[in-house]
Amino acid sequence: GAPALLAVVACLAVGSPATALDAGDRAPGFALPALEGGGQLDLAKYRGKVVWLDFWASWCPPCLSSLPELEKLRTQMPEKDFQILAVNLDKDPRKALSFLKKNPVGYPSASDPEGRLPEKFGLKTMPTSYLIDRDGTIRLVHEGYRSGDIETIRREVRKLVEGCLLYT
Repeated sequence: GAPALLAVVACLAVGSPATALDAGDRAPGFALPALEGGGQLDLAKYRGKVVWLDFWASWCPPCLSSLPELEKLRTQMPEKDFQILAVNLDKDPRKALSFLKKNPVGYPSASDPEGRLPEKFGLKTMPTSYLIDRDGTIRLVHEGYRSGDIETIRREVRKLVEGCLLYT
């Protein structure tokens, strides 16, 4: 039932965060090594696009159910206007690579085994995602993930991609 469902919504395994970022805050810039090799993933490179920034790990069941849904969303949005960026927090990146080999996605993941970026964002739970507008402002913070969440995510992404900015 519902209580059991709520129990799997979030994987609470993130250290003591700084102040959590919220809608209206600027997204902190970062450049991290790409999980699959080949240079750095730099948030600034995607300025001008709507970005869904997703923190995930192979040990977090709700994270793993969100990845295929996010991949489907990626294919439904115009590439020139929308980008999904993932930040993997596995201490051993091989676990993340193994998961992605079985469940490939067409968007890049950065690797942050030391978990420095979650501190910058003030993550409280996993997964947590941030909808960032074309100017680098966070418009939505989505904590946890459960079946049906993708509909809300799709609606909020579409509003920004189509130019109806969400001011909260």
